[in-house]
Amino acid sequence: MQSYKPHDYQEYATNFILSHPACGLLLDMGLGKTVITLTALWSLLLDYFEVGRVLIIAPLRVARDTWPKEIAKWEHLNGLTYSVVVGSEKERREALAKPAFIYIVNRENVCWLIENGYFRFDCVVIDELSSFKSHQSKRFKALRKARPTVKRVIGLTGSPTPNGLIDLWAQINLLDMGERFGRFIGGFRDRYFMPDKRNRDVIFSYKPREGAEEAIYEKISDICVSMKAADHLNMPELIISNVEVEMSEKEKQMYDGLKADLIIPLEGGDIDAQSAVGLSNKLHQMANGAVYDENGKVRRIHDRKLDAVEDLIEAANGKPVMIAYWFKHDRERLIERFGAVPIDKSEDITKWNKGEIPVAIIHPASAGHGLNLQEGGCHLIWFGLTWSLELYQQCNARLWRQGQKHTVTIQHVITKGTIDEDVLLALECKEVTQEALLQAVKARILDGKE
Repeated sequence: MQSYKPHDYQEYATNFILSHPACGLLLDMGLGKTVITLTALWSLLLDYFEVGRVLIIAPLRVARDTWPKEIAKWEHLNGLTYSVVVGSEKERREALAKPAFIYIVNRENVCWLIENGYFRFDCVVIDELSSFKSHQSKRFKALRKARPTVKRVIGLTGSPTPNGLIDLWAQINLLDMGERFGRFIGGFRDRYFMPDKRNRDVIFSYKPREGAEEAIYEKISDICVSMKAADHLNMPELIISNVEVEMSEKEKQMYDGLKADLIIPLEGGDIDAQSAVGLSNKLHQMANGAVYDENGKVRRIHDRKLDAVEDLIEAANGKPVMIAYWFKHDRERLIERFGAVPIDKSEDITKWNKGEIPVAIIHPASAGHGLNLQEGGCHLIWFGLTWSLELYQQCNARLWRQGQKHTVTIQHVITKGTIDEDVLLALECKEVTQEALLQAVKARILDGKE
């Protein structure tokens, strides 16, 4: 367990939750929204005794993995019991029957929870509040119906208006039950918007009236706080964090088998590591989710990192994200999964800096000195790390450089119990040499043969 030493903005955000029964935290990626919220929940549950049963609603993988890991990670959260309400109906019922302070459910099961009479909570946390932006969605309607029974609501999101200000009505309605923008979206639309694209009587979209944006933000300024560099002078210029994923038992067995025997026999071509350097390379590939066999064919092992990246892209709420990859099959899978655009040519750089590429991918070796990408975004995700400290620092410096107007967030997606941990440690200790690589692989081989 780790000791929690909050930044000034984290203390501010926690206190904001404590002093506002209904609040929205608009936090940029990587600012620690989970630990900020859990710190407040600990006080509300175990110090002030203001609430007794908390429901956290989150995307499936975040509900299943991120929130439980954060609770277990920090010393100061000791005593905060939880139950994860996911899986089959039987598993969900059992999870709800388990005594706990916090119940964590994926957003797809919100309707089931409410319609079946299991909604008995006095505090609700909505992780990725923007996923409730549609006033026509079943999950919004169900939660809106249950909202009057709740004493406290905390909404968390990176950007509440990914598709425009019209998205705010449903989200704020879940916080204040219509106090600021009215009980019906029609009144909100009429007050702050005017028809934009239309075909006679059919209106396809709306645009804000003059001064509407300022008026809307002024309306919610008392219950919402935005955590951005411009708002808090003590915000660090660079925030680096790790996102852990974990292989299944079968996937880990394959990984450990190669680590121990330097070979995995497969029909159509073995995965063969003929040297320590070759083993390092193969293990690195497997940690990323795919590996080349002896015939050069790509063998898929898992999608753990791709799933994690999907969650990070969603958390960015439409803001541009750049992903650093290392192997060719990483590039191909990222393009296939997310429609990611490689930053290869000068026109790609121009499009990125204009904000026209939502998900970009870049190879560290091509992100050399003088490549200015800071205009297009401030979020960098390392899908696959490199042993080269120089390439690592150069790639980071494409976004974290003079002229960047926003706090830069760098996130490493790390597969637990693999060579990823050795690479990250070597980068942190600046021991990025061939010797460090060989020593790390040697230790892994010995571990596998014990």
